[in-house]
Amino acid sequence: MKYTIGYDIGSSSVKIALVEASSNKSVSVVTEPEHEMPIHAERTHWAEQDPEMWWNYVCKGTQRILKENGVQPSQLKAVGISYQMHGLVILDDHKELVRDSIIWCDSRAVEIGDKAAEEIGEDKFGAHLFNAPGNFTASKLKWVKENEPERYSKVAHYMLPGDYIAFKLTGEIATTINGLSEGMLWDFKEKKVAHWLLEHYGIAPRLTPPIVANFEDQGRVNEQGAAQSGLPKGIPIRYRAGDQPNNALALNILKPGEVAATGGTSGVLFAVSDRNSSKEFYRVNHFAHVNYTPANSMIGTLLCVNGAGIQYSWLRKMASHTDFNSMNALAEKVAVGSEGLINLPFGNGAERMLYNKTPGAQFSNVNLNRHQQGHLFRSALEGIAFSFAYGMEIMQEDALQIKVIRAGNDNLFRSSIFANTVASLIGQPIEIYNTTGAVGAARAAAVGPGGLEEYSQRIAAIDRVDEIAPIKENEAYQRAYQKWKKELQNKLDKLN
Repeated sequence: MKYTIGYDIGSSSVKIALVEASSNKSVSVVTEPEHEMPIHAERTHWAEQDPEMWWNYVCKGTQRILKENGVQPSQLKAVGISYQMHGLVILDDHKELVRDSIIWCDSRAVEIGDKAAEEIGEDKFGAHLFNAPGNFTASKLKWVKENEPERYSKVAHYMLPGDYIAFKLTGEIATTINGLSEGMLWDFKEKKVAHWLLEHYGIAPRLTPPIVANFEDQGRVNEQGAAQSGLPKGIPIRYRAGDQPNNALALNILKPGEVAATGGTSGVLFAVSDRNSSKEFYRVNHFAHVNYTPANSMIGTLLCVNGAGIQYSWLRKMASHTDFNSMNALAEKVAVGSEGLINLPFGNGAERMLYNKTPGAQFSNVNLNRHQQGHLFRSALEGIAFSFAYGMEIMQEDALQIKVIRAGNDNLFRSSIFANTVASLIGQPIEIYNTTGAVGAARAAAVGPGGLEEYSQRIAAIDRVDEIAPIKENEAYQRAYQKWKKELQNKLDKLN
C-alpha cells in the first residue's frame, strides 16, 4: 500500500494527514502540539512565531502518525503542504533564519501598504495585483527594511511559511505563483513576479525565490530532511498552497462559479473565477488559485468575516454550556428572527469587508422580559449567517457568478439554523463535505496523469455527506436579514 502525507501548518497547530494514494481515502489525521502553539506579541497588533517550532512539530507529528498507523517510511509516495497565508520568513546567505516569522495576523505593516497604494495609484495596483498592496508579505518585508536595517542587511531570501517547510525537507529554496500572489507579489496582467512593487519598496528582486509549479515535483526530501522528519529520502513535494486556497481544493472547489464556505473561528468565502479584472480591491482579496497557470487564469476571491465562530464560542463560555449541541437545541426552539433580538458578531478586530472598520460585537433590542438563552444563541447564529450573506452580496457586486457552494462539516455548519439561514438567503443549496486541510494537501500530492478532473470526481464520491437546501418560503429570513442590515448600517454610520 502506498500513501501520501499532507501537512497543514497553522498558527495554532500543525495537522498531519495520511491518505491512501490510489483511492484518496483518509487514513489518519493527527495534531501537534496538544495545546496551541505560542504566538509572540512584543507590541500591540504584532504577531510572530519561530519557524523552527513549526518544523519541530512537523517532524514529531510525522513520526507519530507513521508509528500509530503501522506505516513504513518506504510506503510514502509524495508530500503536500498547506500553510498559514501571508507570513514572512527570511533567511541569510547561510540559509539560516534572520528573525522570527511575521505571521498573517500581524498588522504592523498596514500603514506601509496604505502609503504604497496612495503612491502607486489604483489604476496600477488594481489592474496588475487585483488588490491593494495591503498588510501582506511584501509590505512586511518593507517593514523589516525600514525598522530593522541590521537584520535586513543579512536577508538573502524571503519566503512564505510553506516554502520554509519545503526548504527544511529538501534544502531547496522555492515558491509558487499562488504563494507570491498571497504576498501581493504576482502581476496578474503581466503574468510575472511584480518586481515593480519590490522596487517601489527598495527591495532587490534577487531576493525572490525561483518558482515551482503545483502538481509537479517541487524538490525531493534530502538526507538531512529525511533524518529529522522520518520521511524517506528522495520522495517529492508535489504541492503547496496557503490554507484558504487549500481548503477550497479540499472541498473540491476548482472551477469558475464554485464557492468554498468555511465556518470556523473566522468565516471565509472563497469563490473561483477565470476573471482577468476586478473593481473591488479593498473589501475582498484575489489570489491565484492552486490550479492557476499563466495560460489558465483561475482566481480565488476571498472574503473573510473575522467575527464568526469565535462569537459562538464566547457565548458558550459566558453561558457555561459544555457543548454547542445543547446551545443549538435551545436556539431551535426560537422562531426565525429571534423575536427582534439582533446580533452583530464583529468583535474580533477590524473587518476588511467593512473597509477595515471595527464595529464590535453587540446584541440590540434586548427585551428583558422575553429574551432568554435560546434567543441569544439563535441571534448569534443568525448574525454570523447574515454576515456570510452580506459578504456574498459584495462578491456578486464584483460580478462573480455563484453556481455551487460547498462547506466543511465544521462547527457552524453543523448547526441547522446557521446552514439553513445561509442557504435560504443566498438562494443556493450548500453541499457539505467531510474533509480537512491536511487531507486536502495529502490528496493534492497524489494528483496523477488524470489530473484535477479525475481528482474532483473521486473527492465528490468520498466526501460529500449532505446538502442543505434553501427554504423556499423564506420571507421571515429576508425580513430578519433586512433588519440586521439596517442595524449594521446604523452602527457603521456612527463610526464615520
